[in-house]
Amino acid sequence: MPTKKLPFEIRPYQPSDLNALYEICLLTADGGKDASHLFADKKLVGHFYAAPYGVFEPDVCFIVTHNEKPCGFVVGTRCSQRFAQRCENEWFPQLRAQFPLLNSAPVSLNDKLISYLHQGYQPRPEYRDYPAHLHINLLPETQGHGIGRKLMETFIENLKQLNVSGLHLEVSASNQTAIRFYEKMGFSQIAQFEHSFGYGIKF
Repeated sequence: MPTKKLPFEIRPYQPSDLNALYEICLLTADGGKDASHLFADKKLVGHFYAAPYGVFEPDVCFIVTHNEKPCGFVVGTRCSQRFAQRCENEWFPQLRAQFPLLNSAPVSLNDKLISYLHQGYQPRPEYRDYPAHLHINLLPETQGHGIGRKLMETFIENLKQLNVSGLHLEVSASNQTAIRFYEKMGFSQIAQFEHSFGYGIKF
């Protein structure tokens, strides 16, 4: 008798999910597709975009599972300024030693991520009134089921309960699908950059 498949579930992040953050981040880093072939070290992209959130602020991170296997996540911080400072003090130093800065200008995605580690995370001043930010990643099989909306709603409701005043995110100017999604979620454009738009929502 075949095993009945469980529906997608959203649950709070747990420390044992750290490897899943790295894996999902890598498998979606190439415009939502597998970027394994683009990185010499498979954890590099997760070091910057996923892991520090789970380590420093697990109470604002959530995991999507299917048959109890992680297949997506939303990670973030309640205060971008404090998060940036903590990363500078506790996260980036050891990674900068592990991934030395290149002598030439970065060309590949791998090299760009190394340069990001050395630049550190620098909150844009345009987001000052929207202190929280997030990263959401879903494996392809998770998409198209309304999970992205439910994950965002879960993240936002949690921020409200933590008395966070606002949330921002940045999206590529060419990603019209994501832009429409965030606008339907109640986000408004608050900034425009060379290749991206800043969106925010206040609570």
